[in-house]
Amino acid sequence: MRRKAPTPLVLFPSGKHQNLDSEYNWSSVASDHQERKTSVFSVIRRAAKKVAGVFAFVFSGPRKSTSEECRSEPGDSLSVDRESSFSSSTDYLSDSYVVRAAKRNFSGPYRFSGSRSKYSGKSSSSKTWHFGPVIFSFEELQKATENFSPANQIGEGGFGTVYKGRLHDGTLVAIKRARKNNYGRSWLLEFKNEIYTLSKIEHMNLVRLYGFLEHEDERVIVVEYVGNGNLREHLDGSKGKRLEMAERLEIAIDVAHAITYLHTYTDTPIIHRDIKATNILITEKLRAKVADFGFARLVSEDEGATHISTQVKGSAGYVDPDYLRTFQLTEKSDIYSFGVLVVELVSGRRPIESKRPRKERLTVKWAMQGLRDDEVVLVMDPVLRRSQASISVAEKMMRLARQCLASARSDRPSMKECVEMLWAIRREFGEVFR
Repeated sequence: MRRKAPTPLVLFPSGKHQNLDSEYNWSSVASDHQERKTSVFSVIRRAAKKVAGVFAFVFSGPRKSTSEECRSEPGDSLSVDRESSFSSSTDYLSDSYVVRAAKRNFSGPYRFSGSRSKYSGKSSSSKTWHFGPVIFSFEELQKATENFSPANQIGEGGFGTVYKGRLHDGTLVAIKRARKNNYGRSWLLEFKNEIYTLSKIEHMNLVRLYGFLEHEDERVIVVEYVGNGNLREHLDGSKGKRLEMAERLEIAIDVAHAITYLHTYTDTPIIHRDIKATNILITEKLRAKVADFGFARLVSEDEGATHISTQVKGSAGYVDPDYLRTFQLTEKSDIYSFGVLVVELVSGRRPIESKRPRKERLTVKWAMQGLRDDEVVLVMDPVLRRSQASISVAEKMMRLARQCLASARSDRPSMKECVEMLWAIRREFGEVFR
């Protein structure tokens, strides 16, 4: 089915990627020298056979799981993880499939680190992450982080510890090192899923994948470094000056652009499934980049499919209630989460605040009541400067949030429509905020 071309209002990369290199199996890099002796045509024939094998694996049919699990992340609200039937084999990615898929879906000359065995821990100095994700060696990542020094630690979450690192060419990166001896089946799938999904996307408002490491008991993902914290930190004021209304509007637009790209302009639509303030990274220029694709899912290519039946994953307060009730995942589940995020941007509050009075503990419910009572000014973050323009912007953003939070999925707008509504607000009040 042909993807729709973007309108002039929203400009995105095409999402199209070319396979400009031959296929490599994860464990076959050691035989790289022998591979060079083969002819170009034989390499192409073998690559075609492997591609056919990958497709046979991907479309071999659904699998099922019946386990039940709840996961909470340090410093974050409870994440729901209940197993149901699976309609896509992307939840069960093999090692070789992840690597080949990552390699296949990045445009530009792709290179893995040459002449390296999976188990040797050594790599050549010819690695070129500028043209796509690579497999790093543990020694390289040790050097980049000064042996994972606590001084370079910049975060910690359900995945493990995040370090700031510097590659040998000076590129700053965020290195996400998983906790050892904590590799349950579900967690390993999230690790592979994040690599696979990040390898398929490229957009200015999405965090870029540089590479990864899966060796013995080490699991590491290397991504673009965004050095100004996450949105939640900015709303809490822990990053200095609080965000003004115009800056919050721009962040909402950036996030909407990113999700629109995932839903509409990738080869296969992607549902993020974990849109929340801690997954929105902020640049020094206060632009937003969406991160953390461990829960992401690809939408079925079947034109007759209306949803994906899958495990419920996400963070409490952000999860679409309809998805939680039916286990049926659609793009509108991301729309609901985005609506919660917009309320968060306007109010400054977390989705669930247990220390508030009972009527204010569920931020979305409290904020929507304020909108109904024409008291948006009371919903606004107390640190925001009140003016006719800022109050009007807050009200219009809250009305958009109300549409995104509609109980019936069919009543929610598409993310592209959200972008258009946000741009209309920006055009109306842009001059006032300058």
